[in-house]
Amino acid sequence: MFTGIVEEVGRVDSFIRQGNSARLVVKAKIVPEDIKLGDSVSIDGVCQTVVSFDSESFAVDTLAESLKKTTLGSLLPGSRVNLERALRADSRMGGHFVQGHVSCTVRILELRKDGNNAYLTVEIPDEHLYCCVPEGSIALDGISLTIACLKGNALSVNIIPATLKATGLWHKKAGDFMNLETDILGRYAEKILSAAIKGKKTSGLSLERLEELGY
Repeated sequence: MFTGIVEEVGRVDSFIRQGNSARLVVKAKIVPEDIKLGDSVSIDGVCQTVVSFDSESFAVDTLAESLKKTTLGSLLPGSRVNLERALRADSRMGGHFVQGHVSCTVRILELRKDGNNAYLTVEIPDEHLYCCVPEGSIALDGISLTIACLKGNALSVNIIPATLKATGLWHKKAGDFMNLETDILGRYAEKILSAAIKGKKTSGLSLERLEELGY
């Protein structure tokens, strides 16, 4: 589990295909300070397991599903990636619950700066629109962001200078792809309510029960 608060931007040292998987080595300063074998690290929003490390880098084995479903399969030596170590139980929850399980990749429609503000607009596939609501949370390349506007399939977020500087967003451009993870809490709520509407057995939550509770 992660928070979507990027700790640092690492740089891909090597990316070697091994059949239907790949060995990915990332150079970093902060992450190697406090990791061990088997730890989870978010790389551009994708949860990966540390298989080796030293004082300046760490390695993960990226499997076929991640290579197919995320942007990790397009990484090259020198690519910049957002990094976050797994959430500790005694940590502050600065962003939102991010699993590192990417929903899909999305294309950047626009990234523009206006004074101290930056506006990022991405294209959301129809099948993931139901979990995107204004003022709700999403993760793009592992960055916890708040949805500012949703017009059709175009979703926009307003990015503060600190986030732009501390992540890999500053080198993105229109046409690039990013990893999207929709809010897991919204997905659970949709699943439960859909079952209730269809009359399937649930844990007791229904539209009638929600009305009784004042929702």
